[in-house]
Amino acid sequence: MAVSTPVAVPAPRQRAPGEKQMPLREETLRKITEPTFTADREERTSFASVKEDRSAVAQSFLDSRISSYAAFPDDAIDESDSDHATSPISPTDVSRSSSLTTTDDDNENASTAVAQVIISPAAPAAHNVHADSQVPSQLMASALGAPLTNPASTLHSFVCPCDGFRGWKEIPVRGKMASRSFSDLRQYSNKGFTWEPTPFLAPIQPPKPVKPSTFPAGEAPLERLPTELLGAIIDQMVADIPPNGLQPRNIDLMALLLTSRALHSATLATLYKQVTIPHSTVFRKLLHHIKEYPALGTIVRRLDFSHFNPTGSGVTARQRAETQNLTQQTMLECLELLPNLREFLAQEHIDEELSVDVLRKLFNNPQLRALDFCAASSAIFRTSMMTFVRSLDLPELMPITRLSFHECTILPSVVLETLLPRLPNLTHLDVARTRMSDKALAAIPETARLTHLNLSRCQSLSGDAVVEFLTTHPSVKELLYLNLYMDAKSAELLAETHVTSLLSILPSTLKSLNLKGSAMNATHLSLLEPLTKHVEELGLGRNLNYTSLVPLLKPPPATKPDELARWVPHALRYIDISDFGPERIDFSALFGKATTALDELSMPLEVIEVCQRVYDRFLDRERTFKAAGWVVKEAGRRGWLVRDLSKVDGGDDGARGWKMGATYWGMRKVPVARAEVGGMYGLYMFKR
Repeated sequence: MAVSTPVAVPAPRQRAPGEKQMPLREETLRKITEPTFTADREERTSFASVKEDRSAVAQSFLDSRISSYAAFPDDAIDESDSDHATSPISPTDVSRSSSLTTTDDDNENASTAVAQVIISPAAPAAHNVHADSQVPSQLMASALGAPLTNPASTLHSFVCPCDGFRGWKEIPVRGKMASRSFSDLRQYSNKGFTWEPTPFLAPIQPPKPVKPSTFPAGEAPLERLPTELLGAIIDQMVADIPPNGLQPRNIDLMALLLTSRALHSATLATLYKQVTIPHSTVFRKLLHHIKEYPALGTIVRRLDFSHFNPTGSGVTARQRAETQNLTQQTMLECLELLPNLREFLAQEHIDEELSVDVLRKLFNNPQLRALDFCAASSAIFRTSMMTFVRSLDLPELMPITRLSFHECTILPSVVLETLLPRLPNLTHLDVARTRMSDKALAAIPETARLTHLNLSRCQSLSGDAVVEFLTTHPSVKELLYLNLYMDAKSAELLAETHVTSLLSILPSTLKSLNLKGSAMNATHLSLLEPLTKHVEELGLGRNLNYTSLVPLLKPPPATKPDELARWVPHALRYIDISDFGPERIDFSALFGKATTALDELSMPLEVIEVCQRVYDRFLDRERTFKAAGWVVKEAGRRGWLVRDLSKVDGGDDGARGWKMGATYWGMRKVPVARAEVGGMYGLYMFKR
């Protein structure tokens, strides 16, 4: 606790015998010009408060010093004509009454006192007390005396009454009505002000809590909503991506289960409609619940293993084998209890649990619409798949519309040649980096309506077969996503003649086109220009230069006004030039006025993908790009130059219906279910 030191208050100047009273204005000027002598002025610093400046950047503060205005002393001068002489408060009295504590609690008490009467730091009225006053000098010194922060402060007297003050004209001063004279108010300081009763003197009663309106059980407005609408509201609380570690997910949904019967039934539908399995223990709990309550199994529409992590549960491989949580048998038991399953999303970490019986159950399910075997490449999975396609009970037609064998490198081509003809309703097909053959491609039924087709890095395909399929097959007339990316270091899918034929027949519905690895030349730019008016993602091949792309992204610099009005802006958000080495990118042209693609004229371009060597050079010039409104980003094996949309208007989050839940640009894996990107699927979409 800090205690202030006693302060000696200077006595008012006395007029000499026979000296005339000096007018107030002249007396004030005299006080200003006289020097000030304060005993503790040099020993005590002024009180200063520090607060955050919310209008500036972080770590900005504002200082306010209360007693920094104190510069000159005030003498108590009595201008009244009263016969009563005035006498100053003795320094001893002030010393006895001015020992004030300045703790945090006292600051709160001080604020309460200020609510009644706010006294300026000078308060010279406390220095002039009437001689025959019965009020103790100590009390007056405490109430109206030295300032709270610096007793030596000489701010001019200022009294600001609170709301309970009746007004100056209602103050009785010695039986007379108060005048506007300052000396009358000085005399009245001995008698005290007249106040109305103030509510803060009485104990403050806390406000009575308002009792919320109560409804009978099951009759609350939320509970009486239609089931479809209530389910749509609860669906917004679902977390598609599970938390890290073993932390529980969808805690809010678990709380809703205990709220009421109506919310319980609606929440159950949301909780079991799309089941994500991040660990084997979660799968064991699911299997236990649907065994005990088979009705819950009829709710499940999606079984998602894309986030499954066999090493994240804190147990060893031997312990996992001993627990028998997720095995071929338990997987089959689970599928038997899910008669209405629509989407089954697997990946490489559960491929050994996909036995031939599991595959037969999946492909024979009349309700199933989406299957994803991303990166499944174990020998057990290969054997199971081969056994299944050679079995006699293979159905002639399958209802599957979305199928992904993304990077299932171990599967023979006969698997695709057998399955694809049995998919008449196919819309999404991802066979990237598989042994997809020309025969399997031609076996796709004509009744299929493909919107997403990924044939990237299929080295068994020929360019002639691909161009012929895309030119003549009726299933590709409404394509939205086409990925023909090929690693030019290992193989070439499309030659220059193939590219010329392909660019002229692509549908106007196309939104994403990847021709990375193909052989291109300058003559293809005129064929690419019409595509840039509706394509949002474009991957370019080899043999092009950066400067040759600028006309696709912005109008010519010398365009006349009428020609500029006829120029149709491009729709590109993402462009892949990772086939361009450093020798094909003129770094000086990146920032040239006529050759740059980084200014606002190239909008809505947001992302430029580059190869590793170019990315390293961009990283060395990161500050230069940042000044131009671009940032250098990387993820896994890929690097991008990304526009900082916070500095421009019209920002776009990148969400599109054809992306099936993804928001980033340049995805290299076709999603077969609408969900947030994460887990192994996110790795293969954007990091490989």
